[in-house]
Amino acid sequence: MMYSHLLFSTIWIPFICGLFFLVLVKDVKTLGARLLGITGASLPFIFAWVLYFNYDSNLENAYNFELILPTGLESLGIFLHLGLNGISLPLFILSATVGLSAIVYALFANTERLNLYVGLLFIMFSGLMGTFASVDLFFFYFFHEFALIPTFIMIMIWGGVARHAIALEMTIYLTLGALLSLIGLIALYQQSGAEAFNMIALKEALLKQPISDVLQNNIFALLLFGFGILVSLFPFHTWAPKGYGAAPTGAAMLHAGVLKKFGLYGLLQIAIPFLPSGSETWGFWLLVLGLGNILVIGLVTLAQKDLKQMIGYSSVMHMGYAFIGLGTFSILGAGGVLLLLVAHGLSVALLFLLSTCIYKRFSTFDMNEMGGLGQIAPNLSVFFALAILASIGLPGFANFWGEFIIFTALAESESTRWVLYLAALGIIISAVYGLRAVGNIVFGVAKENVNDSNYSTQVGDMNQIEKFTATILLGSLLLVGVYPKVFSDFSNETLQDLYTDNSISLNDEYANNLNLEE
Repeated sequence: MMYSHLLFSTIWIPFICGLFFLVLVKDVKTLGARLLGITGASLPFIFAWVLYFNYDSNLENAYNFELILPTGLESLGIFLHLGLNGISLPLFILSATVGLSAIVYALFANTERLNLYVGLLFIMFSGLMGTFASVDLFFFYFFHEFALIPTFIMIMIWGGVARHAIALEMTIYLTLGALLSLIGLIALYQQSGAEAFNMIALKEALLKQPISDVLQNNIFALLLFGFGILVSLFPFHTWAPKGYGAAPTGAAMLHAGVLKKFGLYGLLQIAIPFLPSGSETWGFWLLVLGLGNILVIGLVTLAQKDLKQMIGYSSVMHMGYAFIGLGTFSILGAGGVLLLLVAHGLSVALLFLLSTCIYKRFSTFDMNEMGGLGQIAPNLSVFFALAILASIGLPGFANFWGEFIIFTALAESESTRWVLYLAALGIIISAVYGLRAVGNIVFGVAKENVNDSNYSTQVGDMNQIEKFTATILLGSLLLVGVYPKVFSDFSNETLQDLYTDNSISLNDEYANNLNLEE
């Protein structure tokens, strides 16, 4: 019971801190306000790792730390049902890690109306923790929408040029995606005959009586395109790079790094295992549209001159690997997708953080106006180069394992091997735009403002807060990169349990791919 309350605390502590900053805190730069902010961001991170070390993968229903609270909607089968399994646990820790880094960095920023900014980040953080801690599908959806609201507000206030148009476009796309996914979830619940609107009850009901193939196809289509829009699946991706480019640093880190994983998590945890016939019918489109993310958006990324836009488009591009990993319909591929989601979340959050650090040195995101960063900020240059190498998938970083396992899953079957050859081109594309950015920014010819003594004195290399927040993310990338079992052991057991039950099974052609160890 103690651990269940720790799980609940990771949601309400950030929420209460957010209310404090929105209502009571007037000057964030005071020692008390900063201590409150650091404490509120650190406790969910600490609690998440306490839960990790006390996770028991042998529980019968695979959910640990369950907590069920009444909501007044019990007649509809809706409870505040919290818990973690081997799929949600890594993303829960990802949320805590990125949240800590983003909020600590924001506490020491020079942003106008800083109390409002930090308060909204805390509210968003609370929603993220709730999303991946929810077993009940209503609250899974509710917490996602709850976390989205601060994103729109922050873009409207701090979004810069064209912020209103960008916020409107994001609202249209994300509302459409959320609506489609909600309809799909409700249809799945109604057709399953489950007694409660949660993942455990759905699994038990579908084991007894699977849904007909026709209904599976229709429901899976709703979930695929609903969740896909939220993840920026090609060609429904245009909102994402614009939104990330306009969003302030903390919002970009939390949305691109964590919130965007909601859709793929929904496909991985709910749609594919519960709707096997529907997923098989739409499997070809998972592969084709995923390749669209990798190849088409990859080429668009090559053309970017704005650093933040390049990171935004590269984030969308790398989601393509996750979609083709799901399209393998193997537990090997699903495990690779989960590792990639964690790795991508850490690396893209780090890149958005470092892009702001670089902006402070050059007062522009235009890479053509940058150069000589190594002269004035050697530590920042090292962090940026390592972050780019992680994003590319260099061995030693978490991204490598995600992509490598997905490629291995593709190679296991002749029916998906053709995708491997095309997807491998994405590695070349990533290397070109990534290393070109490092070459221009770090090793390029220094511009006049870099050599200005006043400029160098005022900005210089990374300060302690920048180093601390970047180290949290880079250290996490190295931890998973060096020891992927930190998450894969837990996820293997959950994936085997979820994906290999008699009535909820994947295509027999892929049934031999049972875990990441093989």
